[in-house]
Amino acid sequence: MQGFKRKLVYACLFEALAIVFTTFGLAVIAGHDSAHSTAAAVASSTVAFLWNFIFNGLFERWEARQSVRGRNFARRAAHAIGFEGGLVLMLVPLFAWWLDISLWDAFVLDLGLIVFFMVYTYLFNLLFDRVFGLPSSAMPVTAPCPVQSH
Repeated sequence: MQGFKRKLVYACLFEALAIVFTTFGLAVIAGHDSAHSTAAAVASSTVAFLWNFIFNGLFERWEARQSVRGRNFARRAAHAIGFEGGLVLMLVPLFAWWLDISLWDAFVLDLGLIVFFMVYTYLFNLLFDRVFGLPSSAMPVTAPCPVQSH
């Protein structure tokens, strides 16, 4: 599976699970009621869904220009850190506003989610690539067939 279809399936699966995990985390760990937690989870997943398309498009463009193909640990870790780092910049202000707390408190609250989602992003990508195959940007470049003269 490649292109837009791959990105859509990836983002939908990733965010559906993220809503469940975020709702649980905010409700249990942070002590917010489930309705408030679910709304924050859906809002954060909407932001993440859009960021997912932007970040993965940019990452795959960069990846396609690399001479070494495939997704080793370093490349997967860079992907997870880049994705989650950008998301933190967008979600901490959202959580601060929605939960009516300071940016610092929102960041501290988000630290647990950051650690969880770094691992979740890495493992989700690993599993997704195993189930659906690598995107074309990570596929080995095949050399053209040599022309034989007679």
